[in-house]
Amino acid sequence: MLKKLALLGATVATAFAMHQAELNINNKDIEVAARMDMGQFNEAVEPNTIFVGGKFLKGDKDHASKGTNLDPYFEANLLMMQTIKETPFRLGLGIKANFTKKYASVPLGVEGEFLIPAKDLIPMRIVGSLYYAPKVLSFRDGHDFFSYRISYDIEVIKNGNITIGYRRLETNYNNADVVYNKSAYIGFKLNF
Repeated sequence: MLKKLALLGATVATAFAMHQAELNINNKDIEVAARMDMGQFNEAVEPNTIFVGGKFLKGDKDHASKGTNLDPYFEANLLMMQTIKETPFRLGLGIKANFTKKYASVPLGVEGEFLIPAKDLIPMRIVGSLYYAPKVLSFRDGHDFFSYRISYDIEVIKNGNITIGYRRLETNYNNADVVYNKSAYIGFKLNF
């Protein structure tokens, strides 16, 4: 019986294990992200638990602190995420390496998802993240890093989501506190 339950659990987890591509825009900014599910490449890793990804953000001065040098923002990230027992919540711990031309940091953070219990109607979820890097994890001219984001995702077609969200990224330097980007956005999340 226990073996059958374990096999069923592994089958269900594999069914939901997917890579993700994301594109977020507003009238001034563009953000492109990708996340790979390591469970699809390595049998020793449970699917839908460990993700490796990257992100590119080209922000606009209208969504940043005055006088901010808006070199493109790049990020590489690693996230371990799991469902909390038999609830609609998923919680994860992550690490990022992010940089611009004169700034770099390695923030640590948490991410969470809440699957809204209206799955029969249309799958929807609320997704959030919070990351911070103190001075000891900031390099080049960086003093610290702080970011958060929250989004509302609606699965309008199978494995295709529309996302509406808000993000704030602070790339603080030794001589100035800088909001690199604070803006609302709309976009797509595609799972494959």
